[in-house]
Amino acid sequence: MTHRRVVRALLACGVAAALALAVLLVDHSQPGGAVGNDVGEPPAGPLAQLLAQVRTTPTRLAMLGYDRSCQRGHACSFGSRWTDNHTGRGGHNSCDTRDDVLRAQLVDVVLKPGTHGCVVLSGTLNDPYTGRQLTWSRRDPSRVQIDHIYPLALAWDMGAASWPAQRRIDFANDQTHELVAVDGHANQAKGDAGPGSWLPLNRGYRCTYLRQFLVVAITYDLPITTADAAAIKHTAGGCQ
Repeated sequence: MTHRRVVRALLACGVAAALALAVLLVDHSQPGGAVGNDVGEPPAGPLAQLLAQVRTTPTRLAMLGYDRSCQRGHACSFGSRWTDNHTGRGGHNSCDTRDDVLRAQLVDVVLKPGTHGCVVLSGTLNDPYTGRQLTWSRRDPSRVQIDHIYPLALAWDMGAASWPAQRRIDFANDQTHELVAVDGHANQAKGDAGPGSWLPLNRGYRCTYLRQFLVVAITYDLPITTADAAAIKHTAGGCQ
């Protein structure tokens, strides 16, 4: 092969590689700037850098229509609880999202026979919100709950009310960014509050919690209130 032909071959390979990369980038995007669950997190860095990427709004304005119930006559705003019918990690694996999270985040897990490795009967949680170790079983299911780092009701008020139904379902079942197994009492105390009103009792987890809150906001292009931003900025100095 002549020198000129070698150059032409290398140029052709380069164009093909560039086209392949472009296809990969397009395949991971969704109409309207939507971001899939498993596209990866924003680059790791100081909280202040993540905070700079998030839109802020002075206050949280309550949007009408939020209804978590899926019974007849209800809005089913984020789809059936812990549905397997979502597009993120664990979706369509024949296990519900709650069991997926319990299997992933508990230790010494005991699975129910005959459920294809899906249903968790018991396990131990090193609770990130309180710093305590909890022994859990299905006899007392509410002792360990699955929290949405960026609360569903808050997301509804901040923009999710206008999302397509499937995007809200994907958000509510996002195991990559949103969901963490925690102490039930701590989860109830948090409610639908942002960092400006609530932070984990376990100070050793606060930086991780705030980082993940910002990751969710960036991933789904959700704004945060100026009060939440101020709380994050106040804590950021003590985070690595």
